[in-house]
Amino acid sequence: MAPSAIEPVSSSPNNNTPRILVPEKLSPEGLSLLSSSGFIIDNPAPGSLSAEDIAARIGLYQALIVRSETKVTAALLAAGSKLKVVARAGVGVDNIDVKAATEQGIIVVNSPSGNILAAAEHTIALLMATARNVPRGDGTLKQGKWERGKLVGVEVGGKTLGVVGLGKVGLKVARVASGGLGMKVLGLDPYASADVAKAAGVTLVGSLEELLPQVDFLTVHTPLLASTLNLLGEEQFGKMKKTARVLNVARGGVYNEEALLKALDEGWIAGAGIDVFTQEPPKEGSVPSRLAQHPKVVSTPHLGASTVEAQENVSIDVCKQVVVILGGGLPTAAVNAPLILPEEYRRLQPFVKLVEKIGSLYTQHYATNAGDKKGGMIGGRRFELVYHGDLASVSNTRPLFAALVKGLVSSISDAGGRDVNIVNATIIAKERGIAIDERHVRDEGSSAPSTYASAVTLRSISTDGASGGEQIIEGYVSGNAVFISKLDKFAANFQPEGTLLILHNYDEPGKIGNVGMVLGRHGINITFMQVAGLNQEARRAVVDGPVDTENGLKEALMILGVGGDVTGELLEELGKAEGILDVSVVGL
Repeated sequence: MAPSAIEPVSSSPNNNTPRILVPEKLSPEGLSLLSSSGFIIDNPAPGSLSAEDIAARIGLYQALIVRSETKVTAALLAAGSKLKVVARAGVGVDNIDVKAATEQGIIVVNSPSGNILAAAEHTIALLMATARNVPRGDGTLKQGKWERGKLVGVEVGGKTLGVVGLGKVGLKVARVASGGLGMKVLGLDPYASADVAKAAGVTLVGSLEELLPQVDFLTVHTPLLASTLNLLGEEQFGKMKKTARVLNVARGGVYNEEALLKALDEGWIAGAGIDVFTQEPPKEGSVPSRLAQHPKVVSTPHLGASTVEAQENVSIDVCKQVVVILGGGLPTAAVNAPLILPEEYRRLQPFVKLVEKIGSLYTQHYATNAGDKKGGMIGGRRFELVYHGDLASVSNTRPLFAALVKGLVSSISDAGGRDVNIVNATIIAKERGIAIDERHVRDEGSSAPSTYASAVTLRSISTDGASGGEQIIEGYVSGNAVFISKLDKFAANFQPEGTLLILHNYDEPGKIGNVGMVLGRHGINITFMQVAGLNQEARRAVVDGPVDTENGLKEALMILGVGGDVTGELLEELGKAEGILDVSVVGL
């Protein structure tokens, strides 16, 4: 059945054939796939339906496919009484109220992989354009000028490219630069697998401070998170070579745009290739506009995913998922698909939440501090997920496996882990270089958390000998509440919710008061506090150990629930306080 023009609201009221509304442009291949599957497709001329028109008709449809123009609000979703799926033909879902869709049981899918090649190729295009002054050469020649002498460029072969963020796009850029252009590639990503990086021709470095002075070109491929906003400012640009050039085809805001303008004006760096801005389109006279018009900048209007092939790829991808969902199957790239099947919900749901919290706590407490004495990182480590007690008798633990993957990647991905589900968890783990073994322990030994009817242990072990020793987090469920009972060698009992400060310190008189005063000066409110001392096994190890028994026995974790803006300055001040061994901030 060919795609049709929109029909009146009253049409086909008794037709049981699923209907799909596509109010925006979709590739012919995608529409053909839908219609050949036997669905009724309504695909009016793009832009011909107002928001009110869509709201009036949405009650007829089981599926809605949009790009970026249609705003899928909570009100629209509420009106879609038959909706099973909303599909975004692209990556970002900012125009969809995912929370409202989840509450109404509507699956939201996207196409996170459809534009990887397009974004990587555009990065390489900007790299070459900035190196060889291509836009200025084209522009001046069209003005009737012949300014060959003013447009001498640089070769990229043999030069050093720095790649911050070794996700799918970053790795693709690295492979092209290393294998195709003959560049030396250095990579910075605390979550990257050393083996995956090596296979892409990338040498990993430990910090921006180590990376920046070495690179001739720098490209950033990270999600825009609190930790990556303004990742590069004046201080960082000042550490780069005066001949260096920077690229951004990821997210506006990763570079501080005012600092980048100053770096270009002052000659701290030689140029930039920018495809994304903090304001799109940039308003006249604004910092993004001044940056886009700067003579040392090659600027493009967010073209990273704008290829014929990418648009076809995302269209076909989401259409395939819609067909699967309407046929009763599970999608491959669901933003909000439940991690747990309905028949397993009652028994496993609290543990799904616990395991996800444990994974997120691990990444933020250990991996975010990669390179310090806690020896974090995700790549280069093997995880063991152990189920104790009654939970060990559960045969289908796919939801728990998926929950761990979701937790591990939630703080380091654009989608916050919402793209992880039962279907794709194993694939995402493999792409991230995350190795996970599952173990069921029914006969509890003396070292198991046998106090609880069911408990979970996450154990992380270095596989390369260079990423720290064993790290352990244990937790249990009481009612529907989840608790952390062990964090490495410390016996704890706290709920992993909200923003937590975790201080490794010597438990001495006045320590809590001193920390409280520091937090007060920074306007931070304490919502709860717990001191976690050494567990019995750790205390025995200290007593039997060779040195410093007194201080060793004083080791503890101070765990604080806090409200307010936890800044880098606050963490630095806490870290310098006497008796504080290290500090981490965790958002759960």
